[in-house]
Amino acid sequence: MDAATTISPAVLILLGPPGAGKGTQARMLEEKFGLVQLSTGDLLREAVAAKTEAGKAAKAVMEAGELVSDEIVIAILRDRMTQPDCAKGVILDGFPRTTVQAEALDDLLASSGQKINSAISLEVEDAEMVIRISGRYTCAGCGEGYHDKFKQPVEDGKCDKCGHTKFKRRADDNAETVASRLTAYHAQTAPLIDYYKTQGVLKGIDAMGQIDDIARDLQGVVREVMT
Repeated sequence: MDAATTISPAVLILLGPPGAGKGTQARMLEEKFGLVQLSTGDLLREAVAAKTEAGKAAKAVMEAGELVSDEIVIAILRDRMTQPDCAKGVILDGFPRTTVQAEALDDLLASSGQKINSAISLEVEDAEMVIRISGRYTCAGCGEGYHDKFKQPVEDGKCDKCGHTKFKRRADDNAETVASRLTAYHAQTAPLIDYYKTQGVLKGIDAMGQIDDIARDLQGVVREVMT
């Protein structure tokens, strides 16, 4: 079968700053609709491990300490989207990051008569995101997640799940770094928001509520574009 005829029928883009819950929501969408989440980092690692032509090219570039080109990323994405598990559709997380990449993705999809079904933006308040991210930590034993404000161990200093007494925080989960990352995200993503708004495929979801409420709204959008 020609590769161009096997590109997934549903192509969704998930936009949102670090800590907005993209990973959690993407996993729920995978389970609910049989979609596959594709992130740039995972795609690159898989292609390199599989030693595909695009993967070999990416490995050479990364070993040289350079950034992988958009052309290589698109080639890896093209290969991945033709796999059987992507038959129902894919959720793109972390790509595209620029309008140039968005245009390249449009060209890829157009070659098989496809297009972006929806670009869904998880909308959050920056001040709240700083609190969310800078306050999180995990059990050093089992990885159970906790938060200074929203989820502390029942017994102070002891993991509820495994009883471990040591915890750890990511070095970049501090207020200053988080604020900087959010500023960079908005600067980078603003053109994409306008790009997909112009195309008429942008949907905004309030991502400040409970996980289940966000999932309900998000799944409603996905259900519309897949029927």
